[in-house]
Amino acid sequence: MRVAVTGTPGTGKTTATELVESDLERIPLNRVVEREGFYTERDEDRDSLVVDLDAIEEWLGDREGIVESHLAHLFPADRVVVLRCRPDELERRLRERGESEAKASENRESEALDLILSEAVSEHGRERVYEIDTTDREPESIAREIERVIEGECEPSAGEVEFLDG
Repeated sequence: MRVAVTGTPGTGKTTATELVESDLERIPLNRVVEREGFYTERDEDRDSLVVDLDAIEEWLGDREGIVESHLAHLFPADRVVVLRCRPDELERRLRERGESEAKASENRESEALDLILSEAVSEHGRERVYEIDTTDREPESIAREIERVIEGECEPSAGEVEFLDG
């Protein structure tokens, strides 16, 4: 089984997946990109790597596990967990961890527009997408919810999280 854990940067993917108790291997895709050189260039304006999605997909092959990254939903998966966070809180988290004002603002806007959720649903269908609002939750609680998704103990929930005033 492959479970993608995705979401806008700052929603808590890495922290939560590090706490997930599962027999599935954790695959931190952003680290794999850097380690394996799966990028074509560095976008200096956005302070990010331009990722080679074909190389990642080939590397992933038939690997099973918990694929964690803001790009994880772009690859085949049995279930997709989209972590969400109120846009204002997301921007605060990103600024607190040292991101530039421009990058924090860009990610706030991405979250407000549901971009990753929309891509996940488009790629995998509503029947395989689960949303978790991480705004006011502890990482351990989020990890337990991801475990419930892995075990098939909850129903898909795409479209249930809303941030109309955030």
